[in-house]
Amino acid sequence: MAPNLSPHLVIMQNAAQRAARRLLRDFNEVEQLQVSIKGPGDFVSQADLRAEQSLREDLGKARPGYAFLMEESGASGSENWTWRWVVDPLDGTSNFLHGIPHWAISIGLERRQPDGSTEPVAGVVYAPVSDEMFWAEKGSGAFVNDRRLRVSARRDMTEAMFATGIPFAASSPGTRQSFAATLALLMPRIAGVRRFGAAALDLAWVAAGRFDGFWELHLKPWDIAAGLVIVREAGGFATDPEGGDARANGDVVAANPHLHKQLCAAVREGIAL
Repeated sequence: MAPNLSPHLVIMQNAAQRAARRLLRDFNEVEQLQVSIKGPGDFVSQADLRAEQSLREDLGKARPGYAFLMEESGASGSENWTWRWVVDPLDGTSNFLHGIPHWAISIGLERRQPDGSTEPVAGVVYAPVSDEMFWAEKGSGAFVNDRRLRVSARRDMTEAMFATGIPFAASSPGTRQSFAATLALLMPRIAGVRRFGAAALDLAWVAAGRFDGFWELHLKPWDIAAGLVIVREAGGFATDPEGGDARANGDVVAANPHLHKQLCAAVREGIAL
């Protein structure tokens, strides 16, 4: 049974659920827009903005002194913040745009320590279509709805299923080359690779043991702030390829403890080639 939610988690879950209600209504209209001359792009960008505004209102009302880092509106609040919300109102926008029911709301909470360092201390990733609320707080474990999460126990790379994000048109040639090299190294050694198009959910699914690991380069802080906490509280490792803080440059490798070093090594080698 899940522990009682802390005040922070109550705020985060309530905010995510309220924003999700409007997003679900918008999502049900996307399919009709697919055949319009104008197309759904403008509509989806407005859905994203409305969700972000809803989250800002709810989180800001509950904790007026906290700073924000949000995908659409950027950083706001005091530069000397102690607590900061890191929010992606619609992770998996391309999926949403194409009527694919795999997208989520991601809310992370960071705390600044007296020495000036910061750390993610709580996270919520809510998938409205499946009504799965992934959540965790440092020291309290990770859960989906009321069920405790644990990363997978697989030790053999030949049995491992990894997730990733495939670079697209806007990605640099170097990023595309690194991805192709890493994929070429891994494919002969593992059971499979999946690309579902929502990094926050990929991390949540590592925590749930659905994936044995996940890697992607150049992610944004709001893509990973919640997922890092959820993976770690489920017993996994979530770092950059060198084993450092993935928030420093957005290069993320997350996996169970048995496979993390091997996945990091493959990603490092792919970057070096």
